[in-house]
Amino acid sequence: MNKRQPLLKLKRWALIWPAALCLLLILLIVPMPGNAAGADIPGPIPEDTIEPVIPIAADRGPFSIEVYPLKHKLVVFKDKKHYKTYPVAVGNLATPTPVGEYRVIYKGKDWGPAFGPRWLGLNVPWGAYGIHGTNKPHSIGQHLSHGCIRMRNRDVEELYDLIPIGTKVTIAGHVLGDPGHEPRKLAQGDIGAEVQLIQNRLKSAGYYGGVCNGKFLASTSEALRRFQRDHGLRADGVVSLSVYEKLGLLE
Repeated sequence: MNKRQPLLKLKRWALIWPAALCLLLILLIVPMPGNAAGADIPGPIPEDTIEPVIPIAADRGPFSIEVYPLKHKLVVFKDKKHYKTYPVAVGNLATPTPVGEYRVIYKGKDWGPAFGPRWLGLNVPWGAYGIHGTNKPHSIGQHLSHGCIRMRNRDVEELYDLIPIGTKVTIAGHVLGDPGHEPRKLAQGDIGAEVQLIQNRLKSAGYYGGVCNGKFLASTSEALRRFQRDHGLRADGVVSLSVYEKLGLLE
C-alpha cells in the first residue's frame, strides 16, 4: 500500500470539512421557503411594531370583509368577488364603530353571553373592537353596540370558520362622522379615528412626533397647543371647528 495515500486522504478532508460545515450552518440559519410549518399562514401583527395610518391594512389572502354601518351589512369577498352578506348591529352615535382599514388579529371562543359564541378581534389601536355574536338578537340591524360589530350567533360561527387571521376588514364611512353634522370636539382623554386623523395632520405639519394611535394623550395635547399658538388660535388643547379648518379637514 502506498504510504502517501492516507496522507492524501487526510489533506482532502482538511479541505472539504470547512466547506461542509459552512453549508450546514447556512441550512440551519436561513429559513427555507415552502414547507415550513405555518409559513403561508398570516399571524397576528405585533401591535408595538405598527404605526397605524389611514388606511393601515393591505390585501392579504383570498378573503376580505367590508362593513357598511349605515346599511347594517357585513359583506365577505373571496378573490375580490362577492361571497356572502350578513346583517349586523353597529355602534351608536356616542360609541361609533371605528371607520378605517384593519385586520383580524385574534380569534376566540366563548367570551361570555354578551359576545356570543365567537370573537374576531381587530387591530384598532385605541381599543378592543371586534366582530362577535350577541345575546340580544333584536339589536341586529340597528345602531345599538358600543362600537363592535354584532352578528347573529349562527352567522358569526360561520364567519369564524371561514375567515383566517390576517384578513383585511374595511369599515366604510367618514372618519369625522356624518358629513351633515359638525365633528365632535376632541380633548385629552378622547380616543377614536378622529384623534388619529388629527395626529396624522399634526405630524405631517411637524408638530407631533409620537405614534398616531388614536389616543389623545398629553403629547398630542402639547403638539396641538403649539399648532394653535402658531396659527393665532386659542391654545387650549381642544380640537374645535377652527382647528379642523386650519388643519384642512373642513371648509
